[in-house]
Amino acid sequence: MALRALALAALSAGLSGCGTLGYYAQAIGGHAGVMGRMQQVEEVIRTTTDAGLKRKLQAAQEIREFASHELQLPDNNSYRTYADLRRPYVVWNIVAVPEFSMQPRQWCFAVVGCVAYRGYYEKSEARAFAEQLRADGFDVHVGGVRAYSTLGWFDDPLLNTMLTPRRPYLAGVMFHELAH
Repeated sequence: MALRALALAALSAGLSGCGTLGYYAQAIGGHAGVMGRMQQVEEVIRTTTDAGLKRKLQAAQEIREFASHELQLPDNNSYRTYADLRRPYVVWNIVAVPEFSMQPRQWCFAVVGCVAYRGYYEKSEARAFAEQLRADGFDVHVGGVRAYSTLGWFDDPLLNTMLTPRRPYLAGVMFHELAH
């Protein structure tokens, strides 16, 4: 599965006229880094000494069951693993608009199409690209993102960035991402 995804990503990068190879490389590497930190939720619950983390992961399992059985959201392998990224956000998104405009710039990608943001796994890379856009006359916002969906390409893990003390927030994020 991972090999297939990497081949697809490499092909997409080569065929896309709207993105740079460097951008695709950081996206592939960043997501691979997330995947490399994945552990089975049940294993983390069994072995962690962090009572707060254990409670949050148990709540996530309950939310996951409710999503599948009551809301009829996909009963797949998403959110059955956990990844502690050791940072507050999984990615930093950039939104840019021309000065005095409300129309955001669009970036187009071979697999997902066109979107009004561009995400980076490293905050420093997001800030550097934001500075380039500002130099080109754009008004720019860089914001941290706690969760994202791979749109069914991969089994999405629970992330430490998603696990806030607010159970309704976690439920909303999980329901939203599973609905993709």
